[in-house]
Amino acid sequence: LLVGALLALFMGLAAAGNWVVALQFVNRTPFGIADPAFGQDVSFYVFVMPMLRAAEGWMFTSLLLVVLSVVGVYALVLTYELAVNIGQGGFKVPPGIRAHALALAATFFLLLAANHVLDLFDLTRSTRGYAFGAGFTDMNAQVPAQYIVAGLAVIAAILCIVSIATRGLRPAIVGAAVWAGALVVVAFAYPAFVQNVQVAPNQLDKERPFIERNITSTRHAFGLDRVQQSDVTFEDTVPTASLSVDRSTYNNIRLWDPRPLRDTLNQIQAIRPYYQFGDVDVDRYAISGEYMQVMLTARELVTDLLPQEAQSWVSRQLQYTHGYGVAMTRVNAATQEGLPQLIISDVPPVGPLPLTRPEIYYGEKTDRYVITNTSTPEFDYPKGDAGAFTTYAGGNGIPIGSVWERFLFATKFQDPNFMLNSAIQPSSKLLYRRNVRDRVNQIAPFLRLDNDPYIVVADGGLYWIHDAYTTTDRYPYSQPFLPSGARRGQGFNYIRNSVKIVTNAYDGSVHFYVTDPADPLIQTYARIFPDLFTPVDQAPASIRAHFRYPEDLFQTQVNMYQQYHMEDPRTFYLKEDLWAIPNEQFSDHAQPVAPYYVIMNLPGETRPEFILMMPFAPSNRENMIGWLAARSDEPNYGGLVVFKYPKDKLIFGPSQVETRIDQDPTISAQFTLWNQSGSRVIRGNMLVIPIEQSNLYVEPIYLQATSSPLPELTRVIVSTGNRIVMTTTLTDGLNQLFGLQPAPAQPGAGQTTTTPGQPTPGPTPPVTPTTASVTPTTTAPAGTASVADLVAQAQDHFQRGQDALRNGDFATYGNEQRALQDAINQLVQATQGNR
Repeated sequence: LLVGALLALFMGLAAAGNWVVALQFVNRTPFGIADPAFGQDVSFYVFVMPMLRAAEGWMFTSLLLVVLSVVGVYALVLTYELAVNIGQGGFKVPPGIRAHALALAATFFLLLAANHVLDLFDLTRSTRGYAFGAGFTDMNAQVPAQYIVAGLAVIAAILCIVSIATRGLRPAIVGAAVWAGALVVVAFAYPAFVQNVQVAPNQLDKERPFIERNITSTRHAFGLDRVQQSDVTFEDTVPTASLSVDRSTYNNIRLWDPRPLRDTLNQIQAIRPYYQFGDVDVDRYAISGEYMQVMLTARELVTDLLPQEAQSWVSRQLQYTHGYGVAMTRVNAATQEGLPQLIISDVPPVGPLPLTRPEIYYGEKTDRYVITNTSTPEFDYPKGDAGAFTTYAGGNGIPIGSVWERFLFATKFQDPNFMLNSAIQPSSKLLYRRNVRDRVNQIAPFLRLDNDPYIVVADGGLYWIHDAYTTTDRYPYSQPFLPSGARRGQGFNYIRNSVKIVTNAYDGSVHFYVTDPADPLIQTYARIFPDLFTPVDQAPASIRAHFRYPEDLFQTQVNMYQQYHMEDPRTFYLKEDLWAIPNEQFSDHAQPVAPYYVIMNLPGETRPEFILMMPFAPSNRENMIGWLAARSDEPNYGGLVVFKYPKDKLIFGPSQVETRIDQDPTISAQFTLWNQSGSRVIRGNMLVIPIEQSNLYVEPIYLQATSSPLPELTRVIVSTGNRIVMTTTLTDGLNQLFGLQPAPAQPGAGQTTTTPGQPTPGPTPPVTPTTASVTPTTTAPAGTASVADLVAQAQDHFQRGQDALRNGDFATYGNEQRALQDAINQLVQATQGNR
């Protein structure tokens, strides 16, 4: 009885581990789509099959434990009987033991029959054929084989029962032998024969309808069936008139790459060594009536960065409890020194967006618990010699005022300071699970989370928005996807961005907004947890304005679309039109292009939109074949559009433009000079900006001294058609690219604002996309100095730059490097006639 009770407890715990599976089964929602193999609704595979498999596994385990227990008990009994009957004639197994063993064998064969039937439905996820899902061999050989072996397993179970009645083992042995033989010959050998003899020599002909099923199911499961296609009549060069037509596009060309920008902001805006910026997020805001793309990041407090003398329990848990504010910058602007043009900066935050609650108690780096409302004041932000202090006023938090509550958490965290510290008061609260990812995982472990929660400024506060996905790996005929870095078994073949999770950075309150109510998975979860989810239309408008198409979902769709944009089974089989992600040069190494957000007018649209886009190249080629865009603004949120280029034209891809940049003698000489003069060139993302029927290519260039992690925006390279221009500002680059005279610089407030497109006399109208960027030290115009004078100028600027670099004067160093570039450009022009 004791052993039986222990085994029952063990099996009960095993069953409890399937609580999500059981609740999904009870609350399942139909998909309204029947699988093409057996006519079952997709919900049968997503919700019912996991429950049946869990029940089957539980029964097999239970049967195994029963058999082991029975064998143990009967071994003792038979050993005793044998000892008692020694010398008294032959020994026979008692009829009751034999009947019990045969009954267990019959149960085993019935479970095998059920397993064979379930294997039948799992053929919709078969990998035997050319495409994922049941193929020709599965449907024409494996399906009848599964029925045969399932029927023979049932017959074997019946023969075991017959053996009990006849008191002989022959029927049971015959039934088991026939089943085993059929398993080898019918279930394994015959399908292999069909696959190798019938299918392999005629694969396309035999597998065509099953390839079509795979294409249809995969496109639906990954949301690719709603991609709208548009053909582009490509023009080699961006028209000059687009400067006025697509003004918002030009005004929002991103010159800052998130990685160099993070390093720069940590140098100029961290303010104190214990503050740190993490990921830089891209978003859009309406500021002073202008719809603009910005980059922002949260200023979080990392207690590990406190001075050693401040690494006490009181400092880490009671005093330094929260980060403070954000840094926000325009994507297309820089100061004269090549630093970002800040929209929100400093502590307390200064900027056009009101931020009345800038404290960050919950974030991406808040991995430690803190105790608030103690007699020890909380450090708020640096101010004067002592700093400003505050007391947490949020409604959330766990009361730990009583001795019993303090004892419980002292035990949980194995920290006696809960009991020993005298600053904890009856009103004190414990804040833990403050990392926004861990917090959401604790609440909803059944959701798959995006890798990048992003910070939002809204209604005077800070909020983290986290995209969450409903996924399954049981969608019939859909090709599985394994995310980069994921372990085997973590893949999926169905995904929907059904939930936006909003976490208040101050009080940690979490709201789950359903953004795809048509998803059967989220409908099922909403039935299980009716109080957890909220319709998206109940989210504050200020928050909804910052919902964006998630990067992880888009990257997944991009990876699948490379192959599954082909809908014709023959084209799919022959891989005639396979696409790939092009490469770009970042810093000093090649890497695949990552999706990037832009504000632009989509071809054929008149209103600028915030979109996430990715260019495509043909497989094993570097030229562009098209690009995919995901729309983030209402009323078109979630829309996917692919723009395809003509296949009979060469459209430069990012790496091809990079190669042309490297082959430009002036640009490559400048890069070489910078890399040899105590600094390092960082090449930012190569952005392909589609404008009307053409492409504009933009690559920012940063310069970083080897002695300091402070990248500065030094140059901007722009290209269209066969022209490549590198200048100190995007404005000047566009003016030179389009043959317009640069507008005169108008310095002011530490920056230079210029207006691209003040044209030479002619029919082109003036336009005013505003960008702020770096201003170089000027040198004599080309043609007014001799070659010797220009060489002397270059040497002089180079030496001054080195002196400034050694002294840590990065502003002077940047100016001298730009002046050096001007001298080199003039030297090239002066010597062109002698080549």
